[in-house]
Amino acid sequence: MQQPLRAAVVARVPTLAAAGGYVIGTAGVVRALLPHRAFDDLNHLVPATLLGVSRAAEVGVGVLLALLASGLRRRKRAAHVGVCALLLGNGAFHLAVGLHVVGAAVELLAGLLLALRWRDFPASGDPRTRVRALGVLVGLGVLDVALGWVLVRLREDDGNSVGTELRHVVEGLVGITGPLDFTSDRASAVVAAVLPTLGGVTLLTTAWLLLRPYAPAPGQDVAATEQARALLDRQGERDSLGYFALRDDKQLLFSASGKAAVAYRVVSGVMLASGDPLGDPEAWPGAIEAFQAEARRHAWLPAVLGCGEAGAEAWARHAGAAALELGDEAVIDVATFSLEGRAMRNVRQMVRRVQRAGYCTRVVRVADLEPAEAALVAAAADRWRGSATERGFSMALGRCADPRDPGAVVALAEREGQLAAVLQLVPWGRHGLSLDLMRRDPGADPGLNELLIVAVLQAAAELEVSRVSLNFAVFRSALDRGRRIGAGPVLRLWCRVLLIASKWFQIESLFRFNAKFGPRWEPRFVVYPSAGDLPHVLLAALEAEAFVVRPELRFFQKRRA
Repeated sequence: MQQPLRAAVVARVPTLAAAGGYVIGTAGVVRALLPHRAFDDLNHLVPATLLGVSRAAEVGVGVLLALLASGLRRRKRAAHVGVCALLLGNGAFHLAVGLHVVGAAVELLAGLLLALRWRDFPASGDPRTRVRALGVLVGLGVLDVALGWVLVRLREDDGNSVGTELRHVVEGLVGITGPLDFTSDRASAVVAAVLPTLGGVTLLTTAWLLLRPYAPAPGQDVAATEQARALLDRQGERDSLGYFALRDDKQLLFSASGKAAVAYRVVSGVMLASGDPLGDPEAWPGAIEAFQAEARRHAWLPAVLGCGEAGAEAWARHAGAAALELGDEAVIDVATFSLEGRAMRNVRQMVRRVQRAGYCTRVVRVADLEPAEAALVAAAADRWRGSATERGFSMALGRCADPRDPGAVVALAEREGQLAAVLQLVPWGRHGLSLDLMRRDPGADPGLNELLIVAVLQAAAELEVSRVSLNFAVFRSALDRGRRIGAGPVLRLWCRVLLIASKWFQIESLFRFNAKFGPRWEPRFVVYPSAGDLPHVLLAALEAEAFVVRPELRFFQKRRA
């Protein structure tokens, strides 16, 4: 009984260390900012400059401990080294000056115990961040000195040398009261407030850069892409999202046997896979273990977006992950599809109306397009994109009419020889298609999307296609059941929240659009390590799908490229 209990405690060392870091760091900040008798007692023992350094150091150490705590929970080696150094250094300083003796003893003990557990923090970071952080520290430090010197020159008494002024600035940046006198108490207070603020911003920016998650450069090598294509040729029928593993910004991890692979992208510290693993289900555990090992090595949070039921079960069984139904995929069986009947009245009327308006359609494989026409289609699709940012991750390929995708199908709507709308579907094995993009000229008539989908379904026999996957409907079951008689108050409330969110995101509209074609619904799941990680995973998913675009300095974008 004692052995399992000990193992459980050891497994939670990073989590416990992170909680301790938060507590000690927060306590240190509060202790430094609030009036305290211990600081008053030091007035008779140490110079006022040392007292200022002590308060500034207490705040800085507390903030850094709180920042590093999240890295401890992820088993990051750099965070472990930083927390140990801060605890031991701060505790030793406090003991040396006789300040907060009990707290110093706690910090020293915690630092020693944490240092002994160094094997629990194996995750390596990005070596590029060290150089980047050093560059930012030097650059902002020089800028701080320049701004501080200008401020001091404007407010000091005359007659001081430049060396004395610079000394005052440098000491002020670390919280020490410098040697200069100023024209008024107000001027002195302004300088005393601005200089430590500049120093604190520089310190926190440097720490943030050191701690930000490593994100590998997007892109696949040719060998990995060809290996993934071979898996899709053999096992592509299993998952309608399998072909999207070939996106340019995804990377691939293969099992040791090479018979299975996981496609992923790192977003805000989340190692986000999409769809089911590629290849033979018997080899999925090996690919999942490789994925988990890579996440542990870099302190990434492993998660999966849009996997099917078989994939969710595999991740739950072999990775110990939790799964949440995220929505449903609309799949149309071509053999049973028909425009006849009352249920298809809306689609039938839309199709006939745009046909009467003079639109005609053409459905072809990308391999059958002439290079010039393929370039025209790709340019039109890019021009008609609704936003400057290319959206999609789990169910979008990110390119159109590309010669790398000869098996993809494009449906074109034209009027009077002018291209008006494009619909692209990627291969789903040998006898299926999965919807990739729908784009149309903003000035074209509504109903072209319905026209093109019907055109693809009617051409399915010629294309040797038996099933077509349409858009993914997020929270479809909640929207469907929330409006039915007998729905409970919680379900009705959740449905109302989704309807409000639909004003900004295409939630209800996609569900209604898909439902018009009478599909069968296949559930899709998001997989995550624990309930506490779910908000982080969902935010990363929104960022990956480009529904949330995080602003970033051009400097960092160039360095990452």
